[in-house]
Amino acid sequence: MKKKIIITGIAAGALLAVAVPLAASAHVHVNPEEVSAGATEALTFSFSHGCDDSPTTALTVTIPEGVGNATPVVQGGWTISRELGADGVPTSVTYTADAPIESGLKATVSMDVLIDTSAANSTLAFPVVQECVTGATEWTEVAADGVDPETLDAPAPLVTVGDAVAEGEEHGGHGEESAATEAEASPAGVDPVARWIAGGALVAGIAALVVAVVRRRA
Repeated sequence: MKKKIIITGIAAGALLAVAVPLAASAHVHVNPEEVSAGATEALTFSFSHGCDDSPTTALTVTIPEGVGNATPVVQGGWTISRELGADGVPTSVTYTADAPIESGLKATVSMDVLIDTSAANSTLAFPVVQECVTGATEWTEVAADGVDPETLDAPAPLVTVGDAVAEGEEHGGHGEESAATEAEASPAGVDPVARWIAGGALVAGIAALVVAVVRRRA
């Protein structure tokens, strides 16, 4: 009897160990989960499940306040439609699958979003409605303060917004970095043509030395 209890306990523990990661993965995820205010970030929403194993047909992402603009990324396998606000900024983006996506297959959709500076040091929720051949799942729940989002049945993807980037920091620095790289690769005052000539002369000199040594040995 004791042996049966131990075996049952081990089996239950194994099932729990498998079920917890599976439950955690059965969400719509967003990457990256941390961004900077005032910057344009590429957000990717991913999933690998349907609605109770029913194939996915569409994802609708609601654009929250704190996002100044959202530009969906065109990619194969999806048809994109948008609902625009009075200011022309999308309030929601719907990605419709060209063919239903079965559970167990990972799929992603993306958009470039401009994070307002007013959203600095806050958390933005991107509610997602997953439509399937049969049924739908609304990934719209947001945990109250002190509550672990993983305990929710259908949590909304969350993005943590940090401090605002300095002016010019988002796209700045690339030109300077590129110039520095070029400077390292080609020091000032050195003529590239002269380099090639000098290099060729060095190779020719080495070849002549080898020929001379071979002849002397012969």
